[in-house]
Amino acid sequence: MPNIINDIKLDFKDVLLRPKRSTLKSRSDVDLYREMKFRNSKRTYKGIPVMASNMDTIGTFEMAKALSQHGIFTTVHKYYTAEEWKDFAARNPGCINNIAVSSGTGQEDFERLSSIVNSVPEISFICLDVANGYSQHFVEFVRKVRFAYPNHTIIAGNVVTGEMVEELILSGADVIKVGIGPGSVCTTRMKTGVGYPQLSAVIECADAAHGLNGHIISDGGCTCPGDLAKAFGAGADFVMAGGMFAGHDQCGGETIEKEGKRFKLFYGMASSTAMQKHAGGVAEYRSSEGKTVEIPYRGDVEKTVLDILGGLRSACTYTGAARLQELPRRATFIRCTQQLNTVYGPPN
Repeated sequence: MPNIINDIKLDFKDVLLRPKRSTLKSRSDVDLYREMKFRNSKRTYKGIPVMASNMDTIGTFEMAKALSQHGIFTTVHKYYTAEEWKDFAARNPGCINNIAVSSGTGQEDFERLSSIVNSVPEISFICLDVANGYSQHFVEFVRKVRFAYPNHTIIAGNVVTGEMVEELILSGADVIKVGIGPGSVCTTRMKTGVGYPQLSAVIECADAAHGLNGHIISDGGCTCPGDLAKAFGAGADFVMAGGMFAGHDQCGGETIEKEGKRFKLFYGMASSTAMQKHAGGVAEYRSSEGKTVEIPYRGDVEKTVLDILGGLRSACTYTGAARLQELPRRATFIRCTQQLNTVYGPPN
């Protein structure tokens, strides 16, 4: 029997954070670093919990090197070899605490993951990434990796509901990736009709995870620094972004020149572009669930990083949060019908 949930579910565009009294004198007083101890690995992490996505154009070694200088995390894509990992770790030992090695759930994926983790013992984060984290096969794979690597911090996803967050945490994951369909180059909602508004997904999944001493990542849907602030305010421990980091020198993918202007290719990992590149094409039993777009070239990622971190500090200042960790306790969301004044066009 079909079921309808009548409660309104909200996205980042549906709300604003309400300002509150503050004792902070300056944005520079805000501490964006967080320290977390993970439930299953028992490891401790300290850094700014903003993450670059493990898409092959975003989660590159070059991006990891640049973002690590600011204490920001990169989930490195799964297409580097063990030898490439060894070389990167030897040249950039300071980055290892702020990166994860990514893996799919096939036997070849597991063998590749094992070769990397065994070759670079300094790696402490493993990201198990599938589009649909609801399959029993995925749950069993999380258990398999936890058994093989009991002391590694495991990121697993993607899901959007509390019960599946709990299932994955109890199966051995430490940090759950939350988000189905909100990404800028994801077409899952259009192709399948499946998804969940991201703000509500984060609120509900954070509640479920924190009840078990687990953690979550809000993955996708951020278009500006204010969206990251809303995700943190909703209870996300980490916020992952792809499109906001696209178009930079540190990104993979082709650089294209048109009429004197430069662009970088950016595409979803379920797009026909990605599947052609990594699997020889789109299999007959499935459809493409991602876009391929040309992002105007944006230069070094440094300017974007400073803009994101500046926006987060300002959000904390407006809401009276001296530390990023305090933002959920200070956050009151206001429903709205319009956020921006676009009389002179969309924001840059």
